[in-house]
Amino acid sequence: MNEPRYETDVAVVGAGPAGVAAAVMAASLNLRTIVVEADRVGGKLHTIKALENVPGTWSNGPQLAEALAADIERLTEAGQCTVVHERAVRVRGRDDDAELTLESGAVVTAQAVVVATGVAALMPADVDWVSTPAEFSAPPLWRAVPQHLVGRTYVLGGDRPLGTWLRAHPGTSMTLHVLCPPSDDYKVEEVARDSRVRIVPVAHVAIARPTHGGGWLVEVEQRAGERTSYVATTVLGNLGNKPAALEGLARGEDGYCPPHQQHPRIHIAGDLRSARYQRISTSQGSGAEAVLAHYYATAL
Repeated sequence: MNEPRYETDVAVVGAGPAGVAAAVMAASLNLRTIVVEADRVGGKLHTIKALENVPGTWSNGPQLAEALAADIERLTEAGQCTVVHERAVRVRGRDDDAELTLESGAVVTAQAVVVATGVAALMPADVDWVSTPAEFSAPPLWRAVPQHLVGRTYVLGGDRPLGTWLRAHPGTSMTLHVLCPPSDDYKVEEVARDSRVRIVPVAHVAIARPTHGGGWLVEVEQRAGERTSYVATTVLGNLGNKPAALEGLARGEDGYCPPHQQHPRIHIAGDLRSARYQRISTSQGSGAEAVLAHYYATAL
């Protein structure tokens, strides 16, 4: 019987920390690799202003993103990796191979596909604990510059960029009033001792224009049922993420893609796995592990 033929040994979707780690590991195992990336190598690293829990001497995300780009360039020049700048839309595992469909309609076949598409930011319309008028827009916290924040500032949600922002701006003394739903309680524990943070536990928040003056009226329903209104000069978004899953992946109840639920030829790496383990170091480890799992499965 003829051996099945593939365009590549491993197709990697996403060139963030997990995807690049997968490509590097594949190259070390002499596996041909195609990396599909719709944007740029490094992904969301380009928006992270401070790194504290990543081994090495990195002080910010763009530095690490530049290093990952150099890794991909090195692999490409060595003929171990091909980069396709396009968006992947669907993945399918089969008995003898896996198939990755791109937005253009092109199809990439591989022995295995590592999906490391990460997450996308949640908007107020995506969560049930925030109500806003149609014209409301909350700039993301990670883009906020302390010098431009005047008056009372409220933050919608206690997602982890809150801690990153505080580490990136150690000299600022301004106070962030963080409106925290129950689902974010475990996240804000990381910054609870920072004197610049005021955690406001909430059940629901309604944003409206005040009758007089500028800014926003923030109406808070506390978890015990009491209601309080605040006037905010600035409201920033920090609501968390939603998985950027491809069609064809098995999803859990929360929308994330547990690795053990996928077809044997499809491997999940990085933030797409779970909301609980969204760290750069764990993403890199999972990318390398995904390729090793494929390598040893086919070697047996």
